[in-house]
Amino acid sequence: MNFNLQHTCADSAARAGIISTAHGDILTPIFMPVGTVASVKAVHQRDLADDVKAQIILGNTYHLYLRPGTEILHQAGGLHR
Repeated sequence: MNFNLQHTCADSAARAGIISTAHGDILTPIFMPVGTVASVKAVHQRDLADDVKAQIILGNTYHLYLRPGTEILHQAGGLHR
């Protein structure tokens, strides 16, 4: 993972950049929804893609380990699917 600073604001601490990961680039600043137990609550998947335009969803690996569990995640093709 790498962060490349693109712009800074002279009047504040605001900045914009690109986080590069093995799965693609994420433009910042960005709203990152949290997927608790493998789903984002109260937001339909279509809305995440079309309205929120989520580039990334945070997941707690310990919670995923407990439920739904690694076997189910593996059967589903991994967390990224």
